[in-house]
Order: sequence, then C-alpha cells, then structure tokens
Amino acid sequence: MASDLTLQVLDALSESNDPILTANAFPSVPSATVKSALDRLGSREMVSYKTIDREEAVLTDEANGIVADGSHEAKVFEAVRKAVEGLKIGDLPGLVGKESAKVGQGKAFKEGWIKKDKDVLRANTDAIRDITREQLQTIQDTRTHPEAKVIADLRKRKLVIMQKVISFEVAKGPKYAKEFFKEETDLTADMLASGSWKSARLKPYNFKSKGALTPSGALHPLNKVRHEFRQIFFEMGFEEMPTNRFVETGFWNFDALFVPQQHPARDLQDTFYISDPSTADKPRRDPKTAIHLAKGTSSDSAQKEDRSQDYKQYWNNVREVHENGKYGSIGYRYPWKEDESLRLVLRTHTTAISTYVLHKLAANPRPARYFSIDRVFRNETVDATHLAEFHQVEGVIADFGLTLGGLIGFMEVFFAKMGIHKLRFKPAYNPYTEPSMEIYGFHEGLDKWVEIGNSGMFRPEMLEPMGLPKDMRVYGWGLSLERPTMIKYGVKNIRELLGHKVDLNFVESNPAVRLERD
Repeated sequence: MASDLTLQVLDALSESNDPILTANAFPSVPSATVKSALDRLGSREMVSYKTIDREEAVLTDEANGIVADGSHEAKVFEAVRKAVEGLKIGDLPGLVGKESAKVGQGKAFKEGWIKKDKDVLRANTDAIRDITREQLQTIQDTRTHPEAKVIADLRKRKLVIMQKVISFEVAKGPKYAKEFFKEETDLTADMLASGSWKSARLKPYNFKSKGALTPSGALHPLNKVRHEFRQIFFEMGFEEMPTNRFVETGFWNFDALFVPQQHPARDLQDTFYISDPSTADKPRRDPKTAIHLAKGTSSDSAQKEDRSQDYKQYWNNVREVHENGKYGSIGYRYPWKEDESLRLVLRTHTTAISTYVLHKLAANPRPARYFSIDRVFRNETVDATHLAEFHQVEGVIADFGLTLGGLIGFMEVFFAKMGIHKLRFKPAYNPYTEPSMEIYGFHEGLDKWVEIGNSGMFRPEMLEPMGLPKDMRVYGWGLSLERPTMIKYGVKNIRELLGHKVDLNFVESNPAVRLERD
C-alpha cells in the first residue's frame, strides 16, 4: 500500500546520503504504487524524484525452461553423445521431445556438434559450451545483455521480449524527516471547538493541481468550421436561407436551373431518387404552416408575395426555355418531360434552395445577399476524399449592374476573410451559370494550387422565367465544408470526419477553430 510504502521510502533515504533507485530498493512493488507514495511525499516537499524510463529484456516461458534444463541444441547433443553406436533420427523426439528435436537438431548441425551418417546421428565432439543458456542466464540476472545483437537474435527466436519499465530516482527534499505526519485537509467545527486546530498540521493548498474533467458535450469539428463561415457571411451582410428540405423535385433541383433532362448529373449513378413516393406535385404556393421561409421573413409577408406569383406561368416558362428557347436563348430544343421534372430526389446541391429563394425574390425584386450551409447527397463511390453525403457552402448576391470583374473582386475579399490571399480563376462550364469560373487557392502547406470552389453568374434562362428583371444579375459560388475542415484539423481521410467511423475522442479533444481572418 502507498501509505505503508511512504515510511519505507523515508527509511531507505535515511540509510543513504545519495539518491536511491526504486528499482533496486523496491523491486517487487508496482511502479504505480511507488509513484503514489512519492507523490504523497513530494506534495509535502519531503522528497524529490525524477522518472526513469527504460526497456528491459524479459525471458519467455520457453527461455526460462532453457535456463533450467539447457538449450534445445544442447539437449540434442547430449542425447547423441550418450548413444555410443549413434542415434537414429526417428528416435530423437522420444528422448528430447518433439520441439527440442525440431529446433535443436538444425542448430546442433550448424554449430558442428553432430553429424549425420545415413539415418543415424553421431557426436562430432566430446564437449560443448551451451552459449544460448549462458546468454539467457545473463539476461535473467541483469535484464539486459552487453551485446545488442544477442538480444536481437534471441527476440527473433521468441526467447526474449522487451518490456518498458518505469522506475524513479529519489532524493531527500527540503522538508525531509524520518517521521511521516498526517496532514489535515479540512478545518472542521470540532477542531475549532476543541482548539486542536492550533497544533494540527494543515495540508497546504496546491494551486497548480488540475481539477477533474467535467463530462460535457462537444461540437463536431464540422460545426466549429461551419460557425466560422456563418460569422463571415453575417459580417458581410448576408441572410441565411432555409435549408430544411433534403428531398426536392427534379424541377427545383435541375429544371429550374436550366439543367437539361438528358444531363449526366441526372443519371441513377450520380443521383439518389426516392422510390416511395416517387413523384410530387407541380410547384405551388407554400401552405401557411410552411417553415421554408428565410429568417426575418414573416409568414404573412411571405403569403402576400406568394399570392402575387403565378406558379403555373413559371412552370410553363421553364418548359418553354428548355424545349424551344425563350428570353433570347434558343434553349436545348428537346421534348421536355413533365414526369421527369416531378421525380423526387435527394438534393444534389443547395443551389436548389437558392433557386427557390430567388423565385421568392422575383415578387419584390431588390438587391439581396443570401447564403446556406447544409448537407447534399451524391451517388458517388466512397473513398478517402469522397462521401455519398457532404456539406456545401453557398453564397448568392442579386443586384443590378453586376459584372464578372465584380465577382472576381468579391471572391478575393471573401476568401481573404478565411486567410486565403493567393487566388486564380479558371474558365469552367456549368449549365446554370455563364460565365463560370473554378477558384484555385495556393496552399502553403502543400506548396501547390488547389481547387477551393466554383462560381459564376446565373444565366438569363434561369432568372427570367422566375420573373426577375432583365437587368438584374446574380452571382453564385460554392465550396465544400469538409475540405477546409480536413485542412484545419489535419484529417487525411474524410471518413474519419463524417460517418460511422468517426472517433468520439477526436470530436471531444479538438479545440475550437479560428479561421485566419483579416
């Protein structure tokens, strides 16, 4: 027990003017018990100590048997030597055992102790030196061997294992004494009443000790980074869009964005389709109980804006711009299918929400800034960098007289708030934006340019069917939430960040994140 060991430690120190080693003084006492006693004495400044970590060689059960009875090869030699006329190979296991016969025979041949004469073994010398036994005896006595190669060879033969051993070097402290007095930890009413507090030894407060960890919840790293992104958007005057509709119709997810019905993104291998129910109604006014309203928008005002919008006309406008072209566009010129537009899908991007909100904006066209951060779904093969579901960060700016140069300038300001200053823009293609640009940022850690987002100006074929004015322009851009989170927390496999393989200790132990904002 630690309380008993404290007195033994003090006695051991009293017999020596030099520091003592606990491995020598208390070889059979577990290191945890020793440390508990030393911590108790150290808190009273009666002793000081330092920890010594070292590796010791420990014999296996087989090796202990060799120390007691000799090595396998020595047993084989002894059996052969005693057989004056030679020993038949088949008789060897019965004399020394199967294991010794199997292992020791080859070793004895290698050492030149025995030789083979047809099916008979004969001794090749009169006496041998059992080196293996001697080596193991040395390790048993000293827990090591002067030659590292010997230990390495014995480890290969599984005769020795290495074990980490913790011991302590203990010296007398400034308040060392042979007697150990119990210190009171509390000043009680009885002590005050009897006056015993005057002679009591009170334990001093340890203001450096750490308190016990209080169990509590923890934010997921994705939520921490999401919070930072939301703050950036709010600082720049954006309004958050409602994102609670994971299931959308093909109309809002694809057709309203001027994505043709033959586009590869709408194939089964790229999109999750709902089987029951498989379709929904045509676009219509939201019910009074709908919660798909932007924050700050009252239900009454939303209903008033909804009544001023002709959803049937919007449906027909989208059909016409696809089939025959409209608003200065020749369209895709294919037979647009109503059933395809009504199919239910797990949304593949939050741009479906942006389309819904922009259509609401058409009832009262005005400059506006919207953003959303939420989950989207893609039918992709899961690997270290891809999941079937992930989070998309999206921003939308609607105003009059916007230009591509303004979009590039805004992107530089936006990403600078995340600590990304070196940007490049590459022309790209999106069905619903023209012009379109991929955004690349220079990653200092990787020392290379990496894609960090996509952007563009929404096409008239998407905006004008909603009823937005011809001179209103809309910027749109997006990026994933997972990529900056993986970079910030040093995660190499996305499956360690999101999904059933996430380590809860990783969630609980990671600190809050702070993007390097300007």
